[in-house]
Amino acid sequence: MKEYQALLVEHQVFQSMSRKGNCYDNAPIENFFSVMKQEMYYGKIYRSYKELETAITDYIQYYNEERIKEKLNWLSPVAYRKAQAA
Repeated sequence: MKEYQALLVEHQVFQSMSRKGNCYDNAPIENFFSVMKQEMYYGKIYRSYKELETAITDYIQYYNEERIKEKLNWLSPVAYRKAQAA
């Protein structure tokens, strides 16, 4: 573990962990990854790492800018944030 942490420091990566025994700390991102896997990963075959990387990048943009959510008054996350800021 110490070697891993030293490698993170060497590459200026900030390590963030949930509190021990609290599964709810990371619930929003766990939900995002679950939705992403269901919508763009499972059942699909990616022929290269680059193809998968591009698909993930495109999905994140779609999720934030186009995909509407009922909890956000049927707006995308970006549109909802803009509406709240106005």
